[in-house]
Amino acid sequence: MEAQLEEIRDQQKAAWNKFSGGWKKWDSLTMDFLKPMGDEIIRLLNLKDDDVVLDVASGTGEPGLTIASSVKKGKVIITDLSEDMLQIAFENARQRGIPNIETKVCDVSVLPFEDNYFDAISCRFGYMFFPDMQLATSEMVRVLKPGGRIATSVWNIPEKNFWVTAMMGTINKHIEVAPPPPGSPGMFRCASDGFIADIFQGEGLKNVSQKEVASTLNSKTAEVYWQMMTEVAAPVVKALATADASMQEKIKKEVLEAIRSRYKEGEIKVDASSLVVYGEK
Repeated sequence: MEAQLEEIRDQQKAAWNKFSGGWKKWDSLTMDFLKPMGDEIIRLLNLKDDDVVLDVASGTGEPGLTIASSVKKGKVIITDLSEDMLQIAFENARQRGIPNIETKVCDVSVLPFEDNYFDAISCRFGYMFFPDMQLATSEMVRVLKPGGRIATSVWNIPEKNFWVTAMMGTINKHIEVAPPPPGSPGMFRCASDGFIADIFQGEGLKNVSQKEVASTLNSKTAEVYWQMMTEVAAPVVKALATADASMQEKIKKEVLEAIRSRYKEGEIKVDASSLVVYGEK
């Protein structure tokens, strides 16, 4: 089992490093898209000026960088599996003049921190990809101070996330994509109502709450949507790589039509929905 978890982790690390260039290119669009979820996480954490905060699965730095801006006497340790993504986070911090952050490449299942170290923990869209979510939660609870707060976001059900299904639904119609084994990492793995809340309570967290938070991917045009999704989404790129050029063109045509039939070109804001879950140690 441990070898299997390690293999998943290594595959994820390689994938995030590979796609880091795409995330850097589209950072402004994707961070605008994910901001409502980050804002709700920050609101729930109710941060104090001198808090020490852990941001897990930070990618290019959010919501950790925004948190660091509000805990001016404290600090934020920004962590991720991918050193290439954290390099972008570090550059973003420097460009924005945010000094009170550290970056740390590490696995959430083996956090390199002392017990009871952090006042708060944020994790925006990391849970779905953790090989062992119970172990990850146990580790985060371990490093959280008594009374400390944790908040995370995961994607809601596919029916509320057209930004994913417009692309993957069309791909699945034309390409036989093998479904992942039950319970394996994936976008909608945590979408069931109360799924993460149950894990939180199972690890002894108190005052657990769940709230739906909506957002829109403001790509403005269908072409920008296509370009972004094919440069940041590993499952999309992997699936399209199995198709020949004519099939890829057919899929692209249908995806653009699906987007344009639902939204007005020039004002395309693609629907998304998440669940933000909170708990206290």
